[in-house]
Amino acid sequence: QVQLVESGGGLVQPGGSLRLSCAASGVTFSSYVMSWYRQAPGKERELVATVSGIGGRTNYADSVKGRFTISRDNAKNTVYLQMNSLKPEDTAAYFCKADAIISYGDSRPYYWGQGTQVTVSS
Repeated sequence: QVQLVESGGGLVQPGGSLRLSCAASGVTFSSYVMSWYRQAPGKERELVATVSGIGGRTNYADSVKGRFTISRDNAKNTVYLQMNSLKPEDTAAYFCKADAIISYGDSRPYYWGQGTQVTVSS
């Protein structure tokens, strides 16, 4: 029912830029906090950035602060991650996640996208 579809990953040289997109369907989009996570081979999945339901608040991992920007367009049910000044250590599979702002029953629903690969290499 709920689906998050990511796009925009690829191969880029150090110092380059990419913009990731995650389009949601089957949800009231503004009712979800949206986040981007990443996971490199052999490492734990880490939180990269988060944006509140209407885009008024954002948070970033220290490693990407000043280089990455998370934003959302609720009219398009889409969240973006603009990645500038990319470094080889940014290489990872990137995942979007939707977390319900309100709990329903005993749990707070959340959903994951399928992931998109970002490779930063010369």
